Amino acid sequence: MIRGDRIFGVCMIVLALGYILSASGIQTSFMSDPVGPRAFPYMVAGVVILTSVVMILRPDPDQEWPTGPMLGQLAIALAVLAGYAKAISPLGFLIPTAIAAGVLSWQIGGRPVRAAIAGIGLSVGLFVLFRVILGLGLRGLPSGMGF
Repeated sequence: MIRGDRIFGVCMIVLALGYILSASGIQTSFMSDPVGPRAFPYMVAGVVILTSVVMILRPDPDQEWPTGPMLGQLAIALAVLAGYAKAISPLGFLIPTAIAAGVLSWQIGGRPVRAAIAGIGLSVGLFVLFRVILGLGLRGLPSGMGF
C-alpha cells in the first residue's frame, strides 16, 4: 500500500497547483492591505504541497485504509462539508457553521447536546474572530435578519 500514499501525494500536488492557479485570478484593488487576498490561498497550497512531498518521499508502510462503518462516517462528513459550502452563501455564516461544527463534533464522539453546544460556540467564536477582530465583511445571518 505504499503506492497509495504516493499516488495520493501526487494528486494533492496537482490539486494544490490548481488552487494556486485559481487564486492567482483573484482581483485586488489598489487600496488592499499589503499582504493581499491571495496570501491565504497561497499559504494553504504551500502547506499542501509540502506535506504531499513528504508523503511521496516517506510513505507510511503500515497504513490501514478505512472500511465498513468508517467509510459511512467519512461519507457523512463529506456530505456535511459539501452542504456547508452550499449553505453558507444564502444562510450566512452562523447557522451553517453551527450545524456543520455540531455534526462533526458529534461524529468524533461527542454527546448530542455537547456537540450542539460546541457547534454554536465555534460558530459564534469564529464569527467574532473573523468579523470583529479581523474586520472581514462576513454576513452572520441570511439577508434581512441582521448582522
